[in-house]
Amino acid sequence: MPPLAAAIGAAAAILVAVTPAAAADFSDGVHQYARGRILVEARAGLSGDELEKILKTHGGGKRRKMGQSNLNIVELPAGASEAALVERLRRHPAFKYVELDRRVKSTLAVNDPYAGSEWHLGKIGATTAWDSTQGAGVTIAILDSGVDGSHPDLLPNLVPGYNTHGNNTDTADVCGHGTAVAGSAAARTNNGAGVAGVAGLAKIMPIRVAYKDAGGGCYAYTSTIAAGITWAADHGARIANVSYGPLAGSATIQSAAQYMKNKGGLVFVSAGNNGVDENIVPSNTLIAVSATDSADARAGWSSYGSFVSLAAPGAGIWTTSQGGAYDGWNGTSFASPVAAGVAALMMAAAPSLDGAAIEQALFASAVPLGAAGRDPLFGHGRVDAAAGVRAVLARVVVADTQAPTAAITSPAASSSVSGTVTVAVNATDNVGVDRVELKANGTVVGADIAGPFSFAWNSAGVPNGMNTLVATAYDKAGNATASSPVSVSVANAVPPPTADTTPPTVKIDNPVSGTVSGAVTISVSATDNRGTASLMQSIYIDNALVSNGRGGSLAYTWQTRRWMTGPHAIKVVAKDAAGNRASSTVQVVVVR
Repeated sequence: MPPLAAAIGAAAAILVAVTPAAAADFSDGVHQYARGRILVEARAGLSGDELEKILKTHGGGKRRKMGQSNLNIVELPAGASEAALVERLRRHPAFKYVELDRRVKSTLAVNDPYAGSEWHLGKIGATTAWDSTQGAGVTIAILDSGVDGSHPDLLPNLVPGYNTHGNNTDTADVCGHGTAVAGSAAARTNNGAGVAGVAGLAKIMPIRVAYKDAGGGCYAYTSTIAAGITWAADHGARIANVSYGPLAGSATIQSAAQYMKNKGGLVFVSAGNNGVDENIVPSNTLIAVSATDSADARAGWSSYGSFVSLAAPGAGIWTTSQGGAYDGWNGTSFASPVAAGVAALMMAAAPSLDGAAIEQALFASAVPLGAAGRDPLFGHGRVDAAAGVRAVLARVVVADTQAPTAAITSPAASSSVSGTVTVAVNATDNVGVDRVELKANGTVVGADIAGPFSFAWNSAGVPNGMNTLVATAYDKAGNATASSPVSVSVANAVPPPTADTTPPTVKIDNPVSGTVSGAVTISVSATDNRGTASLMQSIYIDNALVSNGRGGSLAYTWQTRRWMTGPHAIKVVAKDAAGNRASSTVQVVVVR
C-alpha cells in the first residue's frame, strides 16, 4: 500500500522500533518471552532521567518510550537476565509494574473454506442496526499480521497504518490472518460483491504487530501490541482489535488499553482457543471476547473464564482472505472483531458518547446466555448490534454533577521523607475518574490517568521542612475534588553555598514530537547544581504561558480539543535563584 503508507509521513517516525528479539526466545515452561528486553511503566511524576538512573543502578538498560504513553521498552545489555531484572525492579517503589515481553500467537482455530454463509450477521441483528448506522466516521485499528491492501472489499475503507514489528509503514499481510480479521469487522457494504463486515462503512487502520516464523505460525509480542495500541490511540482510532493471546492478563496491554480508553476508545481482544478456563483476573481496561456458534452455544475450542467480557459469533465466519478471496474462518480471532464492529456501529450512531459509555451500553444490551450477571463462558452475553444501537440512540445524556472523592493514603501526615517519595491516592467517582493530579505546595508535579493512582514525587525539588501535598481527582464532566492536605517533613542534604554561574537543565518528558489528541499531560523536569527547590519552571504553548511552579517537576493537562488542529510548539523555561536560565521545546501536531 505505498500511497497509504506514504501518507503518514514523518509522524510515523516518532514510534521507536520494536524489533524481534536478538536471540532465541526463552520459556518458563508455560509461555515464550523475548530475549533482550522487558516492559515497564513508571509512576506518574518520575522523569525520564530518573528512570534511566534507576535502570543503570540495577544493571543497565536503555529505555524507549511508546508514543505519547507512559509505557517503556527497556533494551538490556548483552548477557543480562531478563527474569532477574524483572524481579529486582518489581520491588522498586518507582514502578507501577514490570514484566517480561511475552510472545503470543494468533487465535485462529480452523480454516473451513466451505462455510459460505454470513449467518452471524442475522444472529447479532446487524442488518437491523444498519437501518440506523453502518459505522461511518469510526476508525477500527486492526492489530495483526497486516492487511491485504488490494482486496476490493477492504481497499475503500483503509486509512494509513503502521508496522510496530519492523518500525516502518509496510502493513502488507504476512500471514493472511489480519486480512480475515479486518473483513470480519469492516469489509465494505453495499458494493455489490463479496461479503459485508459488521461495520462496513467504518475505516480500517492496519497495524502490523506480528511476524511469520519458520514453522508458519503467526506471532506477536506484548511490546509490539502495546506499541500498536498507543499508536492507534494517538492517530485517531476509536477501536482497536487484537486477535492474539490470550492477552488480558498482561499489565502492559492493560495499561495501553487504558491509555486508549482515556482518549474515548475501546480495545477488544480474543479470549483464546485453548478450550479451557484461562484463570485470568478480570480487567475493566479491555474487552475480552469468547466465541459462540450458530446455536448460541460456546464453541468447544473457545477459552473462557471470569476475564471474559462478551461473547460473539466466531464459528464459520465468512470473511475476506488474501488475494481478493473469501473463506470461512473459525476462532476467537473472529469473535473479537465481530464485537468490535458492533461497538463501531454504536459509536457511529452516538458519536458524542465516549468509550466508557459505549462499553456500558454494549454490555447492557448483550443477550444473556449463561448464569445471571457476568458469566465465565459468555461474559455479559452475546453481542446484539440492533439492541446496542437502540440503547445508545435512546440514551438520555444526564449532566454529571457529582464530584469524585480523593484521599492521600501514603505518606502519612507529619512523616519524614527524602529523595523520591511514593505518593498513593485513593480516588472514586460515580461514573469514573478521568485523572488525578498531585500538587506539592500548590504546583502540579504529576498527573496519573489510571488507577491505582500513585506518583513518584522528587522531594529534592522543594525546600527542607514541612511541605504540603494535595491530590485532586477529576471526572470527564469536569467535576473535581481536592483531598485533605497532607503535610510531610522533607529532609534532604543541602549543598554548601558558592557562587552560582551554572544554568539548570530542563527537559520535556511528555509529549514527544508527533501527533497528540484529547487530554495530554505535559510533564517537564529540571535539574540544577544547587538543587531544584528554588527553580522556577514555566510551560508555554505557542508562546502563551499556561502553567508555572517551583521545583524540579511540573505537570499540566492540556485539553487539545480547545485548540486548533495542526502544529503547536510546547516550550519550558527553567530559571534558578541566581537568574541562570535554560529552555527546551517540542513540536507537536494536534489531531482530532
